Amino acid sequence: MKDIVIFGAGGFGREVACLLNRINKQTSTWNLIGFIDDVKNVSDENKYGKVLGGIDFLNSYSQELHVVIAIGTPHRVASIVSKVHNQNIVFPNIYAPNLRFADSENVQIGMGNIFSWDCHVSCNVTIGDFNAFNGYITIGHDVTIGNFNSFMPGVRISGETNIGNENYFGVGSVILQRVKIGSDTVVGAGSVIIRKTKDGNTYLGNPATIVKY
Repeated sequence: MKDIVIFGAGGFGREVACLLNRINKQTSTWNLIGFIDDVKNVSDENKYGKVLGGIDFLNSYSQELHVVIAIGTPHRVASIVSKVHNQNIVFPNIYAPNLRFADSENVQIGMGNIFSWDCHVSCNVTIGDFNAFNGYITIGHDVTIGNFNSFMPGVRISGETNIGNENYFGVGSVILQRVKIGSDTVVGAGSVIIRKTKDGNTYLGNPATIVKY
């Protein structure tokens, strides 16, 4: 089994711990040794393990260690990755046992991605690094997704869409076919994106429009 830690000891981190346990019931793969968290105190504990430390713990680790980042805020995930400089650290992809691929040989996936329960990936899909697909998500044909995106449960991504970096998609949001979403965009829960978005904005509604706070 491979040693692994979860970065983030909050709710999403506990969910990922459950996911690792379910993976192990099918194939013994992961030895969860604890959590990494820059906010919680060392030795804080939940049902699934203790907090071992923060970024410094990772950068000083002397053996191969797999790390899964269980944080839902795209900018924070990108910041964490930029601070890890230890060549012993490996960022695996974590796949729920019931993840479905229409054609697994025609999908390209980078590193550090999380696919939680009941996700479906169609054909000719390209996915970058450190994306979180937090359950019940469908990804249509010919979709391209960049890095550091967070997709909450029930997101629907239609065919031939192009998604950039560091975007957040709320629960049940929908991206219609051939739409391009750049970077640093927030799509609110239940919102429907029907046309190209402008970077750095929040979109709400059906059809979704820019909302200023």
